[in-house]
Amino acid sequence: MPERGETTSAESRSRIETAPFGVTPDGTRVELYTLWNATGSSVAIATYGATVVSLRVPDRDGHLDDVVLGYDGLEGYLGSRFYFGAIVGRYANRIAGGRFGLEGRTFTLARNNGENHLHGGLQGFDKVVWSARPFEGPGGPALELRYLSREGEEGYPGELDAVVTYRLSDDDALEIEYQASASRATICNLTHHGYFNLDGGKDVLGHKLTLHASRFTPVRADLIPTGELRGVAGTPMDFMTATAIGARIGSRDDQIALAGGYDHNWVLDREGEALVSAATLFGPGSGRVLEVLTTEPGLQFFSGNFPEGEIRGKGGKVYGFRSGLCLETQHFPDSPNRPGFPSTVLAPGERYRSSTVYRFSVAES
Repeated sequence: MPERGETTSAESRSRIETAPFGVTPDGTRVELYTLWNATGSSVAIATYGATVVSLRVPDRDGHLDDVVLGYDGLEGYLGSRFYFGAIVGRYANRIAGGRFGLEGRTFTLARNNGENHLHGGLQGFDKVVWSARPFEGPGGPALELRYLSREGEEGYPGELDAVVTYRLSDDDALEIEYQASASRATICNLTHHGYFNLDGGKDVLGHKLTLHASRFTPVRADLIPTGELRGVAGTPMDFMTATAIGARIGSRDDQIALAGGYDHNWVLDREGEALVSAATLFGPGSGRVLEVLTTEPGLQFFSGNFPEGEIRGKGGKVYGFRSGLCLETQHFPDSPNRPGFPSTVLAPGERYRSSTVYRFSVAES
């Protein structure tokens, strides 16, 4: 891969490339679409799970490198339980007991996280093949992906027609637009489950994180919210100013102990429904900065607390304990069972709309 500033004019033009990415066990072909912006950054997206397979952006010296965890080929994603880079739904995060009430009926969902429902169930949106339509627009190369979730899939009521559009701008912003409509009242909460490591190191504990959130939703032992909106002040959950992720992750705080680190939803300090800054992540080794903007009310910060040495990823690299982190924009976990949380109900005739931007830059020296 040429370094920034070393590409030819033809190579540096914004473009879209398509390549085969494998075949699922049922014989469905999977494609890989790579979007290049005018300055040489790129994002590769597979139709399986609408998954971001790679995201290459420059460091402080202009060197392009991949900043997301994942696998080299489809086989890794087929056997994975970690949702690397995928779109998750129909409901991102957890629903207590795998059930919820809606319009006087109780719906029972697939239970794939102990007694709870997680990220859409046994075969959520991360495990299906989406149809794709690449296109060039004024905002940069883009890819529209669509999936029709049938009535009763994983226990959900109604059909849900979901559309996710990725766009890579010339100023190195990966823009994700979500839309959906339903044939009958249902619930909908979609997010991108990317794992970021801005420096390419063995872990992300030295990364500095800012979260524009003065409250979070504390959890019980199974990571289901208690319903409380608790202030972060004076706790390890306070990222109102830039703080190294490893600074307090080993504390004896009960919330840290329950999750084995960070795996919580923060309540963003916002008004209205416009796109606002939710988080900023800084990789001191590379100088890369990631700003997350969203229209969503919450953000799940997961510090990659998976078992050390269990995952072999791109290029055979072993992903160890806390080798990547997630910043998942979302509605709150278990909202269908918490009337005090923002509603995730989608009625027929309504349009679900949500936008998130992952904007990359380099810190000034």
